[in-house]
Amino acid sequence: MDVLPMMERVLDRAGTVVDNVKPDQLGNSTPCSEWTVRDVINHVTGGSTMFAECVEQGSVPDDRLGQLMGGDNLGDDYKGAFHAATDRARAAFSTPGALEKMVKLPFGEMPAGIALNIAVMDVMTHAVDIARATGQSIDDDELLETALTVGRQLITDDFRVPGVFDAEQPVADDASAEDKLLAFAGRKV
Repeated sequence: MDVLPMMERVLDRAGTVVDNVKPDQLGNSTPCSEWTVRDVINHVTGGSTMFAECVEQGSVPDDRLGQLMGGDNLGDDYKGAFHAATDRARAAFSTPGALEKMVKLPFGEMPAGIALNIAVMDVMTHAVDIARATGQSIDDDELLETALTVGRQLITDDFRVPGVFDAEQPVADDASAEDKLLAFAGRKV
């Protein structure tokens, strides 16, 4: 898998989902049970900025990390903030040598290419969370299956923490690609 083009597709698809969220849907519950639609968009926006800054600077200072992971990253323009953050992440990961650069993230130090794989799984999962909560669907089994494959390679039992990646949930063999991804991420489907 060529991770940069895959991430572009994931961000494009997630962007379409966010663009279709109506303001009155921001308070809707999501499969990510602790978060509303706005909370999930805020998380992806903060995460995209965090990944970009890690690639640009090698790490993110703790106080900045607290803001990105726990503060308001959206302001009054959730769509604009989301696209600004994902555009910054695209630019950072696309710079020559970026994927080989070592980055320090809250969950460890690794090459940026590995971090980008984690982002593929995380962003795609949250795109499904938002889509489900707003009456949309992803309709791209290749993206969903790639995110699940990446997740299975990177998210081990010791990485699973309640509220981050809960225990994998049961799902039927013939379940949709969306349901399989959500179940892997610990969502009840």
